Amino acid sequence: MNRDRVLIVGAGPVGLVAAAALAAEGIPVAVIEAERDLPDGMRASTFHPPTLDMLERFGVVESLIADGLICPTWQFRDRSAGPIATFDHAMIAGDTRHPYRLQCEQWRLTRLLRERLAGNAAVEFVYDARALGVGQDDAGVRLTVERPDGHREEIHGRHLIGADGARSAIRKSLGIGFEGQTIPEIYLTLSTPFAYHEAIEDLTDIAYISDPDEWFVLLRNRNLWRLLLPTDPNEPEEVMLSDARIQSRMQEVLPQGSPYEITHRTAYRVHERVAERYVEGRVFLAGDAAHVNNPLGGMGMNGGIHDALNLAEKLAAVWRGAPPATMGRYERQRRKVALDVVQQQALRNRSILNQRDPAVRQAFLDDLRATVADPARHRAHLLRTSMIQSLRDLESVQ
Repeated sequence: MNRDRVLIVGAGPVGLVAAAALAAEGIPVAVIEAERDLPDGMRASTFHPPTLDMLERFGVVESLIADGLICPTWQFRDRSAGPIATFDHAMIAGDTRHPYRLQCEQWRLTRLLRERLAGNAAVEFVYDARALGVGQDDAGVRLTVERPDGHREEIHGRHLIGADGARSAIRKSLGIGFEGQTIPEIYLTLSTPFAYHEAIEDLTDIAYISDPDEWFVLLRNRNLWRLLLPTDPNEPEEVMLSDARIQSRMQEVLPQGSPYEITHRTAYRVHERVAERYVEGRVFLAGDAAHVNNPLGGMGMNGGIHDALNLAEKLAAVWRGAPPATMGRYERQRRKVALDVVQQQALRNRSILNQRDPAVRQAFLDDLRATVADPARHRAHLLRTSMIQSLRDLESVQ
């Protein structure tokens, strides 16, 4: 049994960033993935400035930029009145090497990282292995996995990182609570090659459109636009995802003389939850296994990548002899961000978008106008929404 390695459960962006960071420190890793290959679903697509700064060490940013879309500005809009506030990342050009959001599918990052890890003999990929649970003792950890034919086996290591998503088998097997709430509406996401930027005046590539009856979000990637619409959870899924219903809703967003081309559609529940702890002995949680939030603001994947790098740095120190208590600071730092920054910003964005009280809604919009008009407030807002400020604030968390 080879225990002299770190097991990483989940080959998404969080798991592979952790693997790349540990491998760069000369630490052997085994990445265990339930699927037959790397997941390639249309999920997160926004990379924030500090995340790009962090990823430079792995030599992947140039390729991400080549495959993605640089978005120097983003905006809040009113569905009737148009632009309310357009935020310009040029205001934080002195705070990052990448003063923009990059719109690029997360699967491109995981494939780039796998390519760079492929030649490292200390990195092993194990596919078709669904994690069932983890046990541990003074000598290390043992991960139980199930193969497609039902066969179960144990994989051993010195430590384990659970990066296996919101339904994390690792978190559940450890009995770690995952308290929070479920957002009432279902989020419907549609992808289309329709050129919204040519049809809507002064539209930025990332736009949050507020409306008391039906808000929505428009996000542009290199070749497609993604439209996110809140949806009544009582509407049957077969109706919600039907061609007729989708065409009707897209025509309500922007009427056109012909049907929209749809390249992808998905509907999903959204949760706001944070694990009660991130560290359990030799096992650590990161990314969606540790915290989930609504996607408004693009902080989920970015926060997970920040988890992975923070965790890998401390785990490398423990691997070399630092006390195990070192990992407690990882939990204190990253759990604070999940509770105080990621969740609060995502909830505030949703509150602005779907506010129905006319006076409260007007106050929100007036505050956005005042923020973007004041250079100091404009910059401070961008530091928060780009997650730079949260990274700086962590230094005071011991």
